[in-house]
Amino acid sequence: MSESWTQREEEAVLAGAAPGESPGPSGSAPPAARYDEYGAPITSGWAGWVVFAGVMMIVLGFFQAIEGLVALFRASYSVVRPSGLLVHVSYTTWGWTHLIIGIVALLTGVGLLAGNMLARVIGVILAGISAIVNLAFAGAAPVWSAIVIAIDVIVIYAIVVHGRELQRRVR
Repeated sequence: MSESWTQREEEAVLAGAAPGESPGPSGSAPPAARYDEYGAPITSGWAGWVVFAGVMMIVLGFFQAIEGLVALFRASYSVVRPSGLLVHVSYTTWGWTHLIIGIVALLTGVGLLAGNMLARVIGVILAGISAIVNLAFAGAAPVWSAIVIAIDVIVIYAIVVHGRELQRRVR
């Protein structure tokens, strides 16, 4: 810290305001606006969960896209016929559904890594939709669907509980 700082500026930084800013009318800043002595935002180690969620969304996007391409181009690979699925539609329909979810999940994962709030909202919604779609598709690929559902649940947890942490780190 510089010697030219006044006692008030030092107290403001300790209260959570950035250097040169006042801590606010109540004398303390909200927890989301805490800064260290260099003006960098303070985040906890939990921000790693959101990075994990972003990477898992990207991986999930690839998994969904692969699942969709297999359903589109090699329907005979699946364990059961379309009539044996929870929702009776063709594998072509399932293929396009998984492919679209995969592309959106990939883009959402990139947005999560950038700390984007919209990506957090879309990520939770998309992971929920992905889990439901894979539950309905479980008859065709039970192990694969179970893996994707487990990843979806972990991604939802990471985004909902720790999503704000990465937003503070990226700024």
